[in-house]
Amino acid sequence: MTTDTNFTNTELGTDITTEDVRDGFELLDDWEERYGYIMDLGKKLPAFPDDERREENYVHGCQSQVWLIHWKDPESGRLYLLIDSDAMIVRGLAAIIMIALNGRTPEDLLAVDIEGLFEELDLMRHISPTRGNGLRAMVEQIRATAQQYT
Repeated sequence: MTTDTNFTNTELGTDITTEDVRDGFELLDDWEERYGYIMDLGKKLPAFPDDERREENYVHGCQSQVWLIHWKDPESGRLYLLIDSDAMIVRGLAAIIMIALNGRTPEDLLAVDIEGLFEELDLMRHISPTRGNGLRAMVEQIRATAQQYT
């Protein structure tokens, strides 16, 4: 059973911010180290409930298996995300998405220039085209969810 604590019990987007990710990338000299950093971020993803690994939560367009669910806090109006994948690098990319978008109101979430963040980090040049498509598919699904609430 998924509860609101499954969604809010994470440091991604709260304690770890996009500024932390930018700083992490700047400190690392090469992409081999940055891949390691991305995978370390993926280890911080909250546990994804096994019973939510169903077709309606599956993100199509990813090379790896990816699941995405959300919860909207009725009091604050904020959207909280849970994402999981069977691939470590994709888990790390999902963590970057959560850092940028998790715990925002739908309007704030839609206003985030996530593509700009990807460009700033130079992600799309350093991941495979299929990983890039998967990254965009995750963002597209999150944006579609946020749009439903505006």
